[in-house]
Amino acid sequence: MFAVGHMSLAYLLGKGSSKVLHTKVNIPVLMVLSILPDIDLVFNLTGYNIHRGPTHSIVMAALVFIPIFFIYRKKAIPYFLALISHSLIGDFIVGGQILLFWPLSWRQFGLHEIGGPLIDIFSGVNMVLELSLFALAMAIMFKTKDYKVFFTTDKTNLVLIIPIATVLLPSTIGFPFSESLLFTSPLLASAHIVFLVLFGIAVLKTIVRLCRKWFGHPSPSPSTP
Repeated sequence: MFAVGHMSLAYLLGKGSSKVLHTKVNIPVLMVLSILPDIDLVFNLTGYNIHRGPTHSIVMAALVFIPIFFIYRKKAIPYFLALISHSLIGDFIVGGQILLFWPLSWRQFGLHEIGGPLIDIFSGVNMVLELSLFALAMAIMFKTKDYKVFFTTDKTNLVLIIPIATVLLPSTIGFPFSESLLFTSPLLASAHIVFLVLFGIAVLKTIVRLCRKWFGHPSPSPSTP
């Protein structure tokens, strides 16, 4: 899946599970966790292709979350679901070839590997799937007014700098693919740009507020008579 599909899926799972568990959820953090396994794409720049390897393992995700579960208990569940949805749902359905249980197993898993069809990331099926997830996520986001979080100034909004890169690069220069989504799938590129605008607003508003707080001139104290 592209970033839009992963983030939309994570939002839907995180929002749904938080409602069932009666907990609050931080949407920017959900967005970051949803694309975090793709950090392995950085190695493509060095000539090593280890995409869908150890960083996509749900075993590793569970180990990382052990102390988080211990501290936050049920509040951590929506975030854990956001993280593992990347591999266990998104990439499992689209593309496959995931080291899902590394280091316990080096076997690759995916829908195709268990006998299902091979769904390519550029296939029409995936485009419809990602756009549907995006449309549903945006509909719920507006109905619940969750979109307003991107127009607030909160330090946690700065984590959105990470997904900004993941939605900007494929929709412009095409990284890690050979062509920009603007040419291969304009509709999906538009969905990326919607997220890009929302994330950009959240980050810029927060940076401006912090700069004013740190570097602004203090108000002059009233003179005493």
